[in-house]
Amino acid sequence: MHSLCTGDAQYTEGVYALNRVGHWWNHSSRSANTAERDWAREMHEERGTSMVRNTVEQVASAGLATRYGQFTMHAFVDAEHKEHLALTVGVVDDGEPVLVRLHSECLTGDVFGSYRCDCGEQLDDSMRMLQAKGRGVLLYLRQEGRGIGLANKVRAYALQEQGYDTVEANLHLGLPEDARDYAVAAAMLLQLDIRRVLLLTNNPTKIDGLQRNGIEIAGRVPVAIPPRPQNVRYLQTKQDKMGHLYPPADDVVISTVAGND
Repeated sequence: MHSLCTGDAQYTEGVYALNRVGHWWNHSSRSANTAERDWAREMHEERGTSMVRNTVEQVASAGLATRYGQFTMHAFVDAEHKEHLALTVGVVDDGEPVLVRLHSECLTGDVFGSYRCDCGEQLDDSMRMLQAKGRGVLLYLRQEGRGIGLANKVRAYALQEQGYDTVEANLHLGLPEDARDYAVAAAMLLQLDIRRVLLLTNNPTKIDGLQRNGIEIAGRVPVAIPPRPQNVRYLQTKQDKMGHLYPPADDVVISTVAGND
């Protein structure tokens, strides 16, 4: 029913252009002429994006000076009263594809600099890239521990120290391997008048999550963070079990680090 990303078709200047299959319009109504089909599809998409847009409320905006440069931060509150942030650089509502990073909250990586994951380094790299480009958006989403919460993440860490991988640990706790929902992210983008993005990610689930909520993915920009001995198993599990798309060079590095661990 919605457009899905099936893979990376072409790589140009750090951006993967995406192949997409499927259509918003149900072609079973063969008798409708082309104009009617186009009108119905547009109405369906507009109604859907309007509903998504209304799932969050933008409540405040202010400037934010950081060690990376100047951002404008926009605070949002969702239907569950969770607070999320968007950091913007430059003009982002001109209709052209915008470089966007969806970053789920990770206290251990973002604040404490943990090497158990690469989250903090991804956040650092993304903010530097947005400033270097002079235009883009970082969405900071309150979805700690892939959506299972901080306490459950610590419980999962304890299981990983017993030999479970990051997916097995969640499942052993009776939790999903990834509980995140990107409808809120799509709603935040729509409220910022952004409908077309270049998505800074290695995670195909984020691509699908935005597409199904009315955001057009014009391309994917990979996040290239070198793995460390402390997180190589975590990264390998995300690649093997969760379908994360690492740049080819990183595949080699992961194998090399794993062989020395």
